[in-house]
Amino acid sequence: MSTATHVHEEHHEGPASGLTRWLFTTNHKDIGTLYLLFSLLMFFIGGTMALVIRAELFEPGLQIVEPYFFNQMTTMHALIMIFGAVMPAFVGLANWLLPMMIGAPDMALPRMNNWSFWILPFAFTLLLSTLFMQGGGPAGGWTMYPPLVLQMGAAFPFVIFSVHLMGMSSIMGAINVIATILNMRAPGMNLLKMPLFVWTWLITAFLLIAVMPVLAGAVTMLLTDKFFGTSFFNAAGGGDPVMFQHIFWFFGHPEVYIMILPAFGVVSQIIPTFARKPLFGYSSMVYATASIAFLSFIVWAHHMFTVGMPLGGELFFMYATMLIAVPTGVKVFNWVSTMWKGSMTFETPMLFAIAFVILFTIGGFSGLMLAMTPADFQYQDTYFVVAHFHYVLVPGAVFSIMAAVYYWLPKWTGHMYDEKLGKIHFWLSVIGVNLLFFPMHFLGLAGMPRRIPDYALQFTGFNEIATYGAFLFGFSQLLFVYIVFKTIRGGQKATSQVWEGAEGLEWTLSSPPPYHSFETAPVVK
Repeated sequence: MSTATHVHEEHHEGPASGLTRWLFTTNHKDIGTLYLLFSLLMFFIGGTMALVIRAELFEPGLQIVEPYFFNQMTTMHALIMIFGAVMPAFVGLANWLLPMMIGAPDMALPRMNNWSFWILPFAFTLLLSTLFMQGGGPAGGWTMYPPLVLQMGAAFPFVIFSVHLMGMSSIMGAINVIATILNMRAPGMNLLKMPLFVWTWLITAFLLIAVMPVLAGAVTMLLTDKFFGTSFFNAAGGGDPVMFQHIFWFFGHPEVYIMILPAFGVVSQIIPTFARKPLFGYSSMVYATASIAFLSFIVWAHHMFTVGMPLGGELFFMYATMLIAVPTGVKVFNWVSTMWKGSMTFETPMLFAIAFVILFTIGGFSGLMLAMTPADFQYQDTYFVVAHFHYVLVPGAVFSIMAAVYYWLPKWTGHMYDEKLGKIHFWLSVIGVNLLFFPMHFLGLAGMPRRIPDYALQFTGFNEIATYGAFLFGFSQLLFVYIVFKTIRGGQKATSQVWEGAEGLEWTLSSPPPYHSFETAPVVK
């Protein structure tokens, strides 16, 4: 019996009840829900850490936390938001949507799917527990540069182990996505007929498989340097600390695209729906996504312009980085062209998608500034860099996840969310996020260094605005949770075609999708 047939039959046994249903589930929708709920929990834990950082920076001087704890917060905030909030949320969306979008009965490897989720709660419990260990949690930044990170206390091996577990989960999720998309499409659906969300995830999955082992290698070398007497990064033993940066960023740069490509896919599904037009330039969007993925592997050292690279290296990485702006620009152009002369309506998912396009573009422009080597010498390690990557990741990745939740929640739950509350949540989020991150551009250009708990008096005004924005954005997410749980529990029934006159929902209308026998070729009429 083929896997597909077996999976299909397995799901028509009587549903398990209570805890066992969630522990042992191989159903892609249940696992998607688990990923999304876990991601929401991590979003709030990581967000609370961000609020600790902003509260400390509200005014100059040391107020509420010790400098070392401040550094632990900056480090843990990044690790939790990247590996615990954004990535699992996109994997959750992939689990829910990919089988429905390609007409498959489930993911290709359902038991591995279950395992790849259940690794995560253990990985993050382990990571968070390091805060209570002797010497405290990691405080050398999420990049874990030696020799600084090797000064860590008893928590060090636990941090490394938790990173390994996160990587295992990501690799298994990626294998599952590739196996599903390449083997389980409905008859007649060739690659260039797949929805763009499916395409972006296929490309993202290849990125994950390529770079997660690189991170594993880097942190393993750190471990052996600390405990087994090797000298990979120890200059005294003939090693090179800058080599760590090369290895880390060879993982780290594709990683930032892993966090944004699925967001491109989400926005490419939502904008055509509410513009009531097909996506402009579908195939160019696919090629642009693939180009971005390819280029992401050859730009890593733009994070390292100040390490003393040869001029030739600086020039290469500068030009290669600027080149990424081309396919990204194609995407933005295509989204705007899709909206051009469309019959647009502005429901909550569309508002988040439009905010994504505008604010992500701001992040892209500041990225272009950082790509210029001589300019980057001035911006390096200032709040300008913090403003840049937060504009890409918060109104970028996080807004697209919120857009996706509002867009597909009626499909998932059978209930319509409260549109008025959704719009209030949108406006609070957009105002909060801009108050929080826009002043950081000015702080950075004026020379305020990042990751430092104290600062000179002249930076006070902008820091106060940023802190107000942080608390506004953070607390408005409680409204988001309320809206989601209110929708799950009940409310107005969603219609079979949720968004009136919607394009792009044709593959998600039947849930679960019609059964296909993958053993016989389709009869072409």
